[in-house]
Amino acid sequence: MNESTDSRFDRRRAAYACDPAASRGRLIPEAGSPTRSEFQRDRDRIIHSTAFRRLKHKTQVFVYHEGDHFRTRLTHTIEVSQIARALARALGLDEDLAEALALSHDLGHTPFGHTGEDALHDCMKPWGGFDHNAQALRIVTSLERRYADFDGLNLSWETLEGLVKHNGPLLDGEGRPTARYAAEGVPAAILGFDAAWPLDLATRASAEAQAAAIADDIAYDAHDIDDGLRAGLFTLDDLRQVPFLAELLAEIDARWPGLERVRVIHELGRRVITRFIEDVIRESAKRLEGFSSAEEVRRAGRTLVAFSPAMEGADRAIKGFLFPNMYRHPSVVAVRKQAECVVRDLFGAFSADPGKMPAEWCRGIEKLDDAARHRLIADYIAGMTDRFALDEHRRSFDATPDLR
Repeated sequence: MNESTDSRFDRRRAAYACDPAASRGRLIPEAGSPTRSEFQRDRDRIIHSTAFRRLKHKTQVFVYHEGDHFRTRLTHTIEVSQIARALARALGLDEDLAEALALSHDLGHTPFGHTGEDALHDCMKPWGGFDHNAQALRIVTSLERRYADFDGLNLSWETLEGLVKHNGPLLDGEGRPTARYAAEGVPAAILGFDAAWPLDLATRASAEAQAAAIADDIAYDAHDIDDGLRAGLFTLDDLRQVPFLAELLAEIDARWPGLERVRVIHELGRRVITRFIEDVIRESAKRLEGFSSAEEVRRAGRTLVAFSPAMEGADRAIKGFLFPNMYRHPSVVAVRKQAECVVRDLFGAFSADPGKMPAEWCRGIEKLDDAARHRLIADYIAGMTDRFALDEHRRSFDATPDLR
C-alpha cells in the first residue's frame, strides 16, 4: 500500500485516501488551523451543531419514550462513526473525514424516523418533495446559524461531496438522474448548491464516504436485530431462518451452552459487526489495490469499499428478515400511522397559519412565494425532535396520539 504522511498532523494515509492538506477548500475561504486538519475541523463543527444535538431525541425505529435502551438517531450515528473509523484505519483512509461523514449522514432526518420523512415528502410534493440527504446539505450550508461570517457550517468540499454522494452518483454520464432519483429528479437543494459549487454529481464519492455508507448498513443490521429482540418483535429462534445468523448463534451455543438470553443477544451483535467489518476490510483492500489517488477512486465507475458477494448476500438476507418482522410488525406499523398523522397535522396547521411558528421563523415569510414558504415550514418540522413535535401538536390540536 503506497502511503503518504501529513507532516502537520502525523497521519499516515494510503495513496487513494483523501488528504486534508490537498482539500479543495471551503466555499467561503478561511484561514487554516494550526492544531487541526481541515477534516478534523469539519468533524468538530458537526458535533457542535444544533442539528447534531437534536438527534438525541429523534426516533430510529421506535419512538423515544418506548424504552431507554432502544436506539435513537444519535446512538445510531455514534455506532456508525465507530464502524467507519475502524474501516478507515484498516484501509489507510483519512479517519477524520470518514468520521465527519458518519456523524453528519443523518442530520437531515425528520422526527419519527422514516415515517416522518415519508409524510413530509408527501406533504411537500407540490413544492419539490422532501429528501433527508438534501435536507442535511441545507442544514450544513445554510440552516445552521452559529458563525459570524457565514450561514451553515462552511464545511470542506470533500465533506459536502461525501454527504451528498455517499450512496453513489446522483447523475449519469449524460447528466440524467440515476435510479434513485429517476422518478422525481435530483432535489432542487442539491442541484442549486451544485450550480454554485460543483460537487461532481456524476462521479462516486471518496473511499471515506463509501466507508461511512457501508458502516451505516452494518450498524443498521446489528442494532435493529438487537432492538427487535429486546422489544419482543421476534425471537432468537426466529433469527435462525437467516443462515448467516444461524451460524453465529450455533457458535455461541457451542461455546457457552445455556448462556442467558441477554448475553446471547450481545454476543450475536458483536459477531455480526465483527464479521461484516472484517469482510469489508478484506474485500475493499483487494478492490482498492492499484489505485493511486482519491480522484481515481471517484472515477472508478464502481463502489470500492464494499462487502464480498457472500457477505452482500448475508446483508440482504438480514434486511429481508427485518422488513416483515420488524419494520412492518403490526405494533410498529400502528405507531407509524399515528406519527404520520402528527406530521401531516403540523404541516397543515403551519401552512394555514405560519404565525403558529416561532417569531424568528415567521420573519419576512409574507414576502416569500408559495414554494419558499412551504419549504420554510418543512425546514421547521424537519428540525423537530419527536418530543417537540408532539408538544407542538398538543398546542394546536385537542387530541394527540401517545405513539405506543
